[in-house]
Amino acid sequence: MSDNKPQTLKQCVNEALEDYLNQVEPEHISDLYTMVLAEVEAPMLAVVMKHARSNQSKAASMLGLNRGTLRKKLRQYRLLD
Repeated sequence: MSDNKPQTLKQCVNEALEDYLNQVEPEHISDLYTMVLAEVEAPMLAVVMKHARSNQSKAASMLGLNRGTLRKKLRQYRLLD
């Protein structure tokens, strides 16, 4: 019997990290925490903004963020029009 359940986000992140760490020499890895946050945060913001049809208030609510914090992060990742 095959399991057709989609992977959870946690499983996807775990698999991606395992793949990354298996491909990169340990001495070339530094500040992994900051790198992972940036790699995940930017596309997450872009996708949520798309689903919110660029409505920052709605996107902030979906993310559980203050709208000002969302704007700051959108500027940080150059996602503002």
